[in-house]
Amino acid sequence: MSDPLVLPVKSVRNPRDLGGYRGLNGRKIKLHRLLRTGNISRISPEDERYLLNYGLTKIIDLRSPAECRQNPDKALAGVDHYAYPLSVEDNTGGNGLDVSAEFAEYRRDQYAGLQMMCQRYRQHIIAEASQENMHRIINLLAQTNSGATLYHCSEGKDRTGLVTVMLLHILGVEREEIRRDYLYSNWMLNDYRAGRDQKFKQAGENDRFRANMRVLGSVANVFLDTSLITINENFGGLDTYIVNQLQLSEQVQEELRANYLEK
Repeated sequence: MSDPLVLPVKSVRNPRDLGGYRGLNGRKIKLHRLLRTGNISRISPEDERYLLNYGLTKIIDLRSPAECRQNPDKALAGVDHYAYPLSVEDNTGGNGLDVSAEFAEYRRDQYAGLQMMCQRYRQHIIAEASQENMHRIINLLAQTNSGATLYHCSEGKDRTGLVTVMLLHILGVEREEIRRDYLYSNWMLNDYRAGRDQKFKQAGENDRFRANMRVLGSVANVFLDTSLITINENFGGLDTYIVNQLQLSEQVQEELRANYLEK
């Protein structure tokens, strides 16, 4: 197993290149092609230059319309932008929506955040709108034979994580390697979670609320397993789901492999 390639980008959370993982028939995923990150609305000029020099040509925003309105992606010169939300609801609670009821539940029930996240992961799989945009994302990537594409959500862990799971599976990466990449977001977001927890502590939030917020700022095996079990029980497995629900033919999948796997 190889460690994920972390990009030296400081103003964007969770920046990684999928290059280097071994896929189908031992072929490595190409570098400078598939980039996963968190929100790029506050990207610094230095990091912007780095990504442009790295070969960035496309950005795919997975966030909800509300999140995009509140914190729109910065327009980068010469970079095409696509908005393909994996959910229509605000997934962060930080965009002017009333979350008082949810916060009250977080203060009461230590496991409320865990249950909500599991439900969200299930919805990302079964919702037709999510399936349609997952199709658009992977189809676009299959048609992109040069340059780097960056796809992102808010923290680069959940929606970005599920897109990565689909991509790595199609490219032939081993399942446990895929899981390891997914869970790596926890290490990448340690400082972010710690800083947020300190703010909640100073604001006088109770232990249950803070525990829920740590859950919401993390990834977990149970989240990914919720998606995978939903796929297995409702759609007959990941390969069948990709063909039947995401409408990605074997030809499209072969185009993806041809574009992103080394010869």
